[in-house]
Amino acid sequence: MEENKTIEQEAPVVETPAVEETVAEAPAVEAAPAAETKKVCSNASVDPADFDWDAFENEGEYGDRAKVAEAYEKTLTKVAEGEVVEGTVTAIGKREVVVNIGYKSEGVIMAPEFRYNPDLKVGDTVEVYVESTEDKKGQLVLSHKKARQLRSWDMVNEAFNANEIVKGYVKTRTKGGMIVDVFGIEAFLPGSQIDVKPIRDYDQFVDKTMDFKIVKINQEFRNVVVSHKALIEAEIEAQKAEIISKLEKGQVLEGTVKNITNYGVFVDLGGVDGLIHITDLSWGRINHPEEVVSLDQKINVVILDFDENKKRIALGLKQLQAHPWDALDPNLKVGDKVKGKVVLIADYGAFVEIEPGVEGLIHVSEMSWSPRLRVAQDFLKVGDEVEAQILTLDREEKKMSLGLKQLVENPWKNIREKYPVGSKHTATVRNITNFGVFAELEDGIEGLVHISDLSWNKIKHPSEMVAPGDKIDVVILDFDEDNHKLSLGHKQLLPNPWDEIESKYSVGTVVEAKIASLGDKFATIELDPSVEAICFNRDLVKEDGSNPVAGETLAFKVTELKRSLKRVVLSHVKTYAEAKAEKAATEADNTKKAVKKINSNIEKATLGDIDALAALKSQLEKGE
Repeated sequence: MEENKTIEQEAPVVETPAVEETVAEAPAVEAAPAAETKKVCSNASVDPADFDWDAFENEGEYGDRAKVAEAYEKTLTKVAEGEVVEGTVTAIGKREVVVNIGYKSEGVIMAPEFRYNPDLKVGDTVEVYVESTEDKKGQLVLSHKKARQLRSWDMVNEAFNANEIVKGYVKTRTKGGMIVDVFGIEAFLPGSQIDVKPIRDYDQFVDKTMDFKIVKINQEFRNVVVSHKALIEAEIEAQKAEIISKLEKGQVLEGTVKNITNYGVFVDLGGVDGLIHITDLSWGRINHPEEVVSLDQKINVVILDFDENKKRIALGLKQLQAHPWDALDPNLKVGDKVKGKVVLIADYGAFVEIEPGVEGLIHVSEMSWSPRLRVAQDFLKVGDEVEAQILTLDREEKKMSLGLKQLVENPWKNIREKYPVGSKHTATVRNITNFGVFAELEDGIEGLVHISDLSWNKIKHPSEMVAPGDKIDVVILDFDEDNHKLSLGHKQLLPNPWDEIESKYSVGTVVEAKIASLGDKFATIELDPSVEAICFNRDLVKEDGSNPVAGETLAFKVTELKRSLKRVVLSHVKTYAEAKAEKAATEADNTKKAVKKINSNIEKATLGDIDALAALKSQLEKGE
């Protein structure tokens, strides 16, 4: 009778305020004891509805109560505390889940333990851990969380080795990613592994259950890393492979503009992306793809090429339109004038669009009649509207060259009449090189003043005389009309100082001159404002043995003069050494004359004078 009371007491336990909803959904809690009672009473052939509990209490017609209780016990599942068993979900409430493990009473598990599995339903089989077969209220105490924890590590390893997809509950956000509950183990989901697209708001995934793939396990520290992105990528790759296998070159497809970059546009073809390079967007020249398409725009594209191994697809948009060259005016020919807009500037020239998609190149040499090469930026800029003449036209190669200078008169025409040889003009220095100066007579006409024609004197570099922008007087020396070259001279307009050099500075002439500079072997002497001479260092020493300094003025003697080489050699030493030698020679000559006179007088002297004369002679000889 006590056991029957227990059965009656255990059913109402589920009807506590905490599980009112659960009981309403699971009448099977009371049905189980009824079924068991029917089995117990089967030997007596009594219908459970007609069972006389009073008689059973008094051990009446139903026999020994102990035997009946023993038979009832045999119908129950034997469980032990600390054991993990399987049970069936019989009811689900907001706060509790009722699980039947075949024991004499059902267990109640807190609903948050199943939060990782939002798809849980009545009838599902779950593993539970038996914490207590009977608490103070006689209730079976179970835990699903502990059961999962006991088996979770084995399950994680099994799923990892089998490459299985697992479900996980996103618990919270953490630094660099999310914490995910997988089989009761906290796994790490890196932010980069959440989706194939960059994620800005991580919080949108919290409290969600998602599919994951276990990508890494650290057995020593029991760390688990999962990825949701890997599942998406695998699915995308499968879609890509299927789509690419059906592609054909020349096929026209509809797609959606997914991304726009400086170099092109990525188009979603329904699971696989293709790239339209910027050069395949339009027949005309564009600066950025946004000039042609916009994000999320639906467009038709043509398959230009694809690589099944690399999953790359090259698309084209302009190919769906007729080529502008095919529609170009058939009557257009070389020599015609056309108008257009400058769309690109390079150092070597400018590209002019005369019609959308039809461009011609104006080379820098065709921009001006000037022979001096410059860069195109000196003449034109992007956006300029220009008129040009067609120089070449190749419809098959779709190439055209244009010229600007052909629309103005060639200044080199009749150049000899405008600038005859020997005529004098004023030009502007435009460029200076090591070998000479380029001077412009007028726009488009330049000539070269060679360094040898700049000055009658030797100069090291033309910059010693002129600078860019200076005005310079020139004389026309020669022409090369075919190559548009003109030879100019500057020194020819000045008197040649060497015409009078021989008469003014003949060899032996002594002049006063200033030392312009000192060198290792010789010094440069400013003989005349337009004439320079040299003096070797050995001939530069002063009379007192010292060396002069630059800027000092000394007397020099001309020792060498070669007009053909424009060479004058001076010497300072000879200005005083020769004078000294001449003085010594004069003194010696005077002494000789005195001695000769004495010798002549000796013959006429008396013997008494001989000794005196001999002494005088001796003195004179010593003086000499």
